Amino acid sequence: MEIGTHTRLLGVMGHPVAHSKSPLMHNRALESQKLPYTYLAFDVRPEELPQAVNGMRALGARGWNVTIPHKVAIMALLDEVNDEARRIGAVNTVVNDGGKLIGMNTDGAGYLRSLEVETGLRLEEQRVLILGAGGAARGVAYALAQSGVQSVVIANRTVAKAEQLRSLLQHLTDVKAVPLAEIEKWIDDRTLIVNTTSVGMHPHVEETPIPGELLPEGAIVSDLIYNPMKTTLLRQAEGRGCVIHNGFGMFVHQGALAYEQWTGVQPPLDVMRQAVST
Repeated sequence: MEIGTHTRLLGVMGHPVAHSKSPLMHNRALESQKLPYTYLAFDVRPEELPQAVNGMRALGARGWNVTIPHKVAIMALLDEVNDEARRIGAVNTVVNDGGKLIGMNTDGAGYLRSLEVETGLRLEEQRVLILGAGGAARGVAYALAQSGVQSVVIANRTVAKAEQLRSLLQHLTDVKAVPLAEIEKWIDDRTLIVNTTSVGMHPHVEETPIPGELLPEGAIVSDLIYNPMKTTLLRQAEGRGCVIHNGFGMFVHQGALAYEQWTGVQPPLDVMRQAVST
């Protein structure tokens, strides 16, 4: 599709976003369905987020994705946040509905679809350890707790932030908030370990959120990062006989859910996967 006066704007806001494959994935999907949109990446520093949101509104953008570090801060800048995103306390998708900016969250649903399909695990049997307590952690943790997992431990450098997330989940399952520095006390009995932080993401690919030797043998280790596909954490987990799961499937599924909200069209999942699998 050629860009013209009929073309509407979609995109992703984050800082940084140079690593993002969202433009490639969405533009391939849009081209395959001949839809009149184009999707761009916007590197927005935290202090410039209000201006960026106002700019997207003024330009009549149909919507955009929200990634690190804006998923929580953007909520106060929108006209409306749907019930699920408000309960989670984070937004990863914005839809412009006739000038009204509505915040949503497709992270949790996208993550669960990917996790179940790719690992075959039974969610109700899992004892979960979540590394991090930011916007991505909120969506994933809420979805896991709501799915009926046995228990959740949230480990974060700032315990107060982990406590905020614990309070969100406490009516759904047994949940504890602990300092990341004390992870050794809580990791041994965990069957599903989920890294929701950006530690290990391109270009800092040698970094890892926790020492690999702490990973329980045979656990499922899931990293929301998809660039690189196999982070240092996942390589270390593989070496300890763990089942590994990266963020690729979640990335595709959460993006597909957002795509459907913007376009009203069923997304071409195979095209989206193929676009970002190389």
